[in-house]
Amino acid sequence: MSRAPPPSKKPSAAPPRLPPISEDKYPFFNQSMELAQVVLPVQRKPTLGELLKRVEDAQNDTSPPHQVLNLTNYSLPPPSSPFVLSFHNLTYSVNVHHKMSLPWCFNHQNDVTLTNSPGHYNDVVEEKISNNKILLNDISGKAREGEIMAVLGASGSGKSTLIDALADRISKNSLKGTVRLNGEVLESRLLKVISAYVMQDDLLFPMLTVEETLMFSAEFRLPRSLSKSKKRARVQILIDQLGLRNASKTVIGDEGHRGVSGGERRRVSIGIDIIHDPIVLFLDEPTSGLDSTSAFMVVKVLQRIAQSGSIVVMSVHQPSSRILSLLDRLIFLSHGQTVYSGSPENLPVFFAEFGHPVPENDNRTEFALDLIRELEETPGGTKKLVEFTKSWESNLSKNQQPSTENQISLKDAINASISRGKLVSGAAPNNLTTTTPSSFPTFANPFWIELAVIARRSLTNSRRMPELFGIRLGAVLITGGILATIFWNLDNSPKGVQERLGFLAFAMSTTFYTCAEAIPVFLQERYIFMRETAYNAYRRSSYVLAHSIISIPSLIFLSFAFAATTFWAVGLAGGFSGFFFFFFTITAAFWAGSSFVTFLSGIVSHVMLGYTVVVAILAYFVLFSGFFISRDRIPAYWIWFHYLSLVKYPYEGVLQNEFDTNPVKCFVRGVQMFDNSPLRAVPAAVKIELLKSMSKTLGMNITSSTCVTTGIDILKQQGITDIGKWNCLWITVAWGFFFRLLFYFTLLFGSKNKRS
Repeated sequence: MSRAPPPSKKPSAAPPRLPPISEDKYPFFNQSMELAQVVLPVQRKPTLGELLKRVEDAQNDTSPPHQVLNLTNYSLPPPSSPFVLSFHNLTYSVNVHHKMSLPWCFNHQNDVTLTNSPGHYNDVVEEKISNNKILLNDISGKAREGEIMAVLGASGSGKSTLIDALADRISKNSLKGTVRLNGEVLESRLLKVISAYVMQDDLLFPMLTVEETLMFSAEFRLPRSLSKSKKRARVQILIDQLGLRNASKTVIGDEGHRGVSGGERRRVSIGIDIIHDPIVLFLDEPTSGLDSTSAFMVVKVLQRIAQSGSIVVMSVHQPSSRILSLLDRLIFLSHGQTVYSGSPENLPVFFAEFGHPVPENDNRTEFALDLIRELEETPGGTKKLVEFTKSWESNLSKNQQPSTENQISLKDAINASISRGKLVSGAAPNNLTTTTPSSFPTFANPFWIELAVIARRSLTNSRRMPELFGIRLGAVLITGGILATIFWNLDNSPKGVQERLGFLAFAMSTTFYTCAEAIPVFLQERYIFMRETAYNAYRRSSYVLAHSIISIPSLIFLSFAFAATTFWAVGLAGGFSGFFFFFFTITAAFWAGSSFVTFLSGIVSHVMLGYTVVVAILAYFVLFSGFFISRDRIPAYWIWFHYLSLVKYPYEGVLQNEFDTNPVKCFVRGVQMFDNSPLRAVPAAVKIELLKSMSKTLGMNITSSTCVTTGIDILKQQGITDIGKWNCLWITVAWGFFFRLLFYFTLLFGSKNKRS
């Protein structure tokens, strides 16, 4: 049953909207985040580019810093013909596979579970036959410059899917229909230049301040030709535009560090994607999880962005009446179909003509969403409402006067925007002759600038969390201390040989297991990386190389700490040259291990699953390293895994560093040959008599001081004869580069951030 008003009451008119931008007054945030009245005599708000000159002039002024810009007497050029984003007959469906859900897929099970409710009966029959679920069904509409278009609907109605379709986050092979800007089909490369997409989740580095976060975004998105001072000025303008002045020096924060509020965090998320003043801004539920005041502030910021010359398209779950007054166009969806498309003022008229007038004191959007949900639960579903929407839009278009606006070409419109200061990401030249994708450089900055900015940002974030490196250093020192005290000052006896082998095997394997702590590093940045690379903030190669370079100093420090703690205490051979080779090998092992773990973190998207996979594979590496079973004893069908073992090469390298010395060391002399046999308990005199008997039998003189086993003999017993120690070192280093390369290809092909 649908909701209806009492018979004696008539539907009320829509609540009054805030004055449009053409009026004399326009709300603006002051420093205390309260709405203040600022007089604007112009038709359009200034862009960020137009405000740069104001900021440069203000820098030479003696007035107090960080004040909201006075726009009262600032004149603007006449507005250009607006941009119009139109989309026609968008249809998108996915194949539903009925299979057992894995533990990490529980959050997706509602997408593939069929329902038996009456409103879905026909859909259920179709899905059971074709296994095809329609998420968007023939959606059309328009969004104009200076306006906010909001997509509304219940959970699962297709809001986020429609935003993804407009933002080119769905594969072209799967999406049917067209998306045009000023009548021209949008290519993916062009859309990345002129648009921005704000995800529903706030994906930010927790230990960066608000100002630093926006500044790093500016260094990524703004061109090298723009000076540092102008980039900083643009950030300051944006901070004022977002109402973040009081929080500009506050860190973002996370569960363990106090930071900005939820509303401020959301505005920062918006800010990092509008730093280049995009023409089109897409947002997926920007008010989700915020209180009513914070949500209103966010939408108020979006209105200001739209009125500065942008198209804003966002999804919203259930807007309040205050937020509704800021919206210019609404699209209601139900199971991927349009059930209303038009302005908020026309909602009461629409539902009154449909036979369900809006009650006088009800929120219009709440009433519409409740009515749609009630219709979805009826046998006929929303079919009548969908058909009524089509006929109502058809009649409305017939009654409207044909548009007399001369829509300029996309090329001219973009040039006009550039002249007003928009699109300063460096991706668009000053004078376009064409809007083909080849006319736009893919990235705003060269490779080496991206490399420097990524490295500086990561170092800044890591420097403010010293406990992470401290814990890792502590683990290395504790492990080294335990090993040093257990294997203290080993001798050159047969038992000392076995203890040396055990120490070196454990030391090398522990080095790799310590690297497992690097798993969360990329997983925590994974979605930040996907968001930034989706719109070409930087190259994937820059990201991989920057993180590889900044990891090296910490690996060197950890390696030196471990080597210094253990080498002299255990009594390893080689002196200073032996120590430095041991240190280099530990460093190479850390490098190879961290590269391997980083590569796996690019494949596995969950921390616990990543730890399970890493621990299992490292156990196999240790098993086939040659310690538990020598190379000569490994079955032929497993010998390939021996050569793939990362532990094999540093282990063999340090063994040769220990036993292949000059001068040659002797580890078994005369009677010591009986130490590892049942004859070790025999009195020394009997052992000497046994040596004499053996001498006569073998025809050689063997005394209690005769060297029986040298270091070379031990290496031969371990099957270490094919690769020299320096080759083992270089192979270990090469493994590290190899896995970094694999990590790059994983990011290149595995982070497209598009629905298939």
